[in-house]
Amino acid sequence: MTNHIVLFEPRIHFNTGNIARTCAATNTHLHLIRPFGFEITDKNLKRAGLDYWDKVNITYHDDLAAFMAYVNGDETAKLHLITKFAEHDYSENGLYTDEADHYFLLGREDTGLPEAFMREHPEKAMRIPMNDEHVRSLNLSNAAAIVIYECLRQQHYQGLELVHTYEKDKLK
Repeated sequence: MTNHIVLFEPRIHFNTGNIARTCAATNTHLHLIRPFGFEITDKNLKRAGLDYWDKVNITYHDDLAAFMAYVNGDETAKLHLITKFAEHDYSENGLYTDEADHYFLLGREDTGLPEAFMREHPEKAMRIPMNDEHVRSLNLSNAAAIVIYECLRQQHYQGLELVHTYEKDKLK
């Protein structure tokens, strides 16, 4: 079982860098779908991810169709579309407790996921509850962190350190 964060055509280098850092901290595989709104060599992207880039498993996809072919080749894959246009809540109990590879696909910061794609897969759509009267959307890196940590919580943080080493030493 592997968890995956997938960014569809990310536009803002700081968001992508922050998400890469979250992926490093959670052993989550990062997928980036082209085109990007920045260069991968952008110094700001590197700065946002700090010195964790070598700890991130990253796969690049030329477009959404290439990513879907990749996911369809994973027999254990469960694709989750993160959008505010969904009936189901991302935190429903038991969603992530199976042995599946969970892929969380998040859309562009400015336009989200393509409408036609969303119409093809409404059963995969999940939303993070929010007051959308005043705010159009959550920040992309915040949304990615929210969904991956809920997934990990339901998986009992498998493979993650629950108590910091310093705290362990203090407890001895």
